[in-house]
Amino acid sequence: MTAAAHLHDDPPLPGESEATQALIDRLSAMMARDRGNGVMKRDVHIKMHGLMRAEFIVERDLAPELRVGLFSEPRRYRAWVRFSNAANAVKPDGSRDIRGLAIKLFGVPGRKLVDDEPDAPTHDFVLMSEPTFPTRDAQAFVGLASAVIGDIVDKLVYFATHLDVAWALLTSFKRHANPLQIRYFSCTPYAFGSAQVKYGVTPHVDKADEIPFDPPENLLRRAARAQLSRGEARFDFCVQFRTDRETMPTEDGTVAWSESASPFRKVATLRVLQQEFDTDARNAVGENLSFTPWRCLPEHMPLGGLNRVRRVLYQALSAFRHDTNQAPRREPTDWED
Repeated sequence: MTAAAHLHDDPPLPGESEATQALIDRLSAMMARDRGNGVMKRDVHIKMHGLMRAEFIVERDLAPELRVGLFSEPRRYRAWVRFSNAANAVKPDGSRDIRGLAIKLFGVPGRKLVDDEPDAPTHDFVLMSEPTFPTRDAQAFVGLASAVIGDIVDKLVYFATHLDVAWALLTSFKRHANPLQIRYFSCTPYAFGSAQVKYGVTPHVDKADEIPFDPPENLLRRAARAQLSRGEARFDFCVQFRTDRETMPTEDGTVAWSESASPFRKVATLRVLQQEFDTDARNAVGENLSFTPWRCLPEHMPLGGLNRVRRVLYQALSAFRHDTNQAPRREPTDWED
C-alpha cells in the first residue's frame, strides 16, 4: 500500500465488523432462498439492462493535481460496462428505482486492494444514479439492508422508526427512459493520492428519450439497444475534490458535496461503443462478472465506513454466488462473448 493510501486507512468502528457479518449471513440466506432450482443471482442489482463493450480514455494534458494513479498518463483502456436496476428483485423498468453503472477496465497494471485478487489485471468503478446514500454510516446501512430483505413486519417497524431514511429512499427512486442518458455518482468518497474525491459520470445527450405512457417491462434495455444500433454513447468521467471538511464529510453518505463549491472535473471519456449487446452469450458473461469498488489501485482507495462494509460484503457474496453456481470466479483480460 502506498503512503498516500495509508493516510486514509481508518479502522472499523465499534460493532461494525459484527454488523457486517450479520448482514452477510442474512443476504446469503436470501440469495439461497430466491435461487429455487435455478442459477443464484446477485443480492441486489439483479436486473441487468446490458453488458456493453466500452473504452475508457484518460485525458491528455491533465492538470498536475489530476495526474494521479490510473490518471497519471493518457491511455486508452478497453472495458465492460454493466447497467442495472438496484432492486433485489426483477421488476418492470417503468417502476421507480435507483439505476446502477459498473465499469471494469482491462489491462490495469499494479497491485489492487481487493483481498483475494491483489494481482487482478482489472480496475472497477461502481456508481449509482443518485449522489447520496439513504443512510449516514455503516451501522445505519446494515440496519436498512436488514429491513429491506426482511418480512413485512421488519419493514414496517424499521421505516416507522427511521422516517428520515424512508424519505431519503423514497426520493431516490425515480423513473428513467434510457440508462445511457443518466448521470451516475460514486456516492462515497475515494482517495485520489493524498486528496479525497467523489466520482461522477455525465452523459452526452443531444435529445433525451421520453418515458412512454405505457412503458414495456424491459424499457431500459430496449432504449439502450436502439441507441447503440445508431451509434456510440459518450460520458464524461469526472472527479470532485473535497475542499471543506465540515460540509463535505467522509463518513456521512447522506450528504452531497456541493458542486458550486467544488465542481466535477473531467479526467476521462467513457465511450460505450456501437454494438449489438442483447445476446445470450453476452448476457451470460454479464451474469458471471463481479464488481467491487475495492478492485482498484491503492491511490484510489475507497474511504469511509460504508466502503469498509462493502469491502467484506461484496467479496463474501460474490464468492458465495460463484461457488454455488459452480462458476469460475476470474477476472477477464479482454472482451469475451
